[in-house]
Amino acid sequence: MIRNTRAAAAVLLACSLALPAALATAGPASAAPGPAAVSAPGATTAWESAPRSPLALVRDTAPAPAVTPGVTRASLPAPTGPYAIGSTILPLVDRSRTDPWVPSADGRALMVTLHYPAARDGRGRTAPYATREEARLLAEQLGPGVSGDVLARTRTHSRTDARPAPGRRPLVLLSPGFSVSRWTLTHLAEDLASRGYVVASVDHAYESYGISLPGGRTLTCVACKALDEDGVHGSVVTSTRAADMRYVLDRLTGPRPVWRYSEVIDERRIGMAGHSIGGASAASAMVADRRIDAGINMDGSFWEQLPAEGLRGRPFMMLGTHDDMHQPGGIDTTWDATWTALDGWKRWVTVAGSDHFSFSDGPVISRHFGLPEPELPADRAVGVTRTYVAAFFDQHLRGLSRPVLDGPSPANPEVHFQHR
Repeated sequence: MIRNTRAAAAVLLACSLALPAALATAGPASAAPGPAAVSAPGATTAWESAPRSPLALVRDTAPAPAVTPGVTRASLPAPTGPYAIGSTILPLVDRSRTDPWVPSADGRALMVTLHYPAARDGRGRTAPYATREEARLLAEQLGPGVSGDVLARTRTHSRTDARPAPGRRPLVLLSPGFSVSRWTLTHLAEDLASRGYVVASVDHAYESYGISLPGGRTLTCVACKALDEDGVHGSVVTSTRAADMRYVLDRLTGPRPVWRYSEVIDERRIGMAGHSIGGASAASAMVADRRIDAGINMDGSFWEQLPAEGLRGRPFMMLGTHDDMHQPGGIDTTWDATWTALDGWKRWVTVAGSDHFSFSDGPVISRHFGLPEPELPADRAVGVTRTYVAAFFDQHLRGLSRPVLDGPSPANPEVHFQHR
């Protein structure tokens, strides 16, 4: 599906076309995307020319990854908070909109997984990580030696449809990288839920290698071709995801909520984070919807310029790699431009030794299947991501002081603060 393409450089910057094997093998991109104005999110432009896509490069040069003999099941790191975790899946369809990738579809389909603090009564079976078909389709992209069946059976720490713990909770929306699914952010979603948040991880129709719908139907990545071969601008993705999140909020906190336990959500405290283009979408969603109080972009290039008023004073954090891509003055110039436009509390944090997928479940998957890994060990990647994301939302959705956000910490020597 992914071939030689003029779009590969921009894809590497903003779209998650493979897990860490791709980025460990491929060289850096040569150009950053030019952001489109928010007022014209549907504009399309030609992207920079570049050599072969990173995924194609991996398939040609990387050896087959080795799986440890006798090990057939991976396990996500244990959450760090005091709460047990519940999980439920909500299929949604917004029929007020036309899907931009498949206009003939019956509305805009979304799959949402909710993680939330659960009562410790032991009810509910262990929640699945992914469907077999979703995992199989991603495993195909990772190459020989990666079993979709093993990936699908990755052990989680949440219980299906468990009863929520008492209390009202802040809501955090999560949006995954382009071409990968919402479940690639599960370790972060579970950890936030264990700390007292309701977390809604959203899959966006036709933007993943595989999204399983009720009834056995699976949506594949129609948008991959549109961006990779047809020159569609990434702002179509970010503006569409902003509308997706507005609909999710309407269905979770509106007058006719779709979740039976919606009363546990405090609609006055809402945040959003995302990985790669999902992180860029957090800024776009904040521009489009004033209900979102705080946002985080984890290593994604921005595809839309912020308006003159920025985010109207709302806090935003950029969390990325400590390399030529996302340090000030780096290859991805959209971070410099967005930093200047942010008008409220803000942080630009980079993590030494990380790669693009260090902020997702990528390190856990790579370690289990023997895929190439970056310098930052998987346990540290998970720990740093959880620490700084949770601290940000604790401070801005709960009003709790989190000194780890004030500057460098001996406990986290990999973390660097830019523009202090």
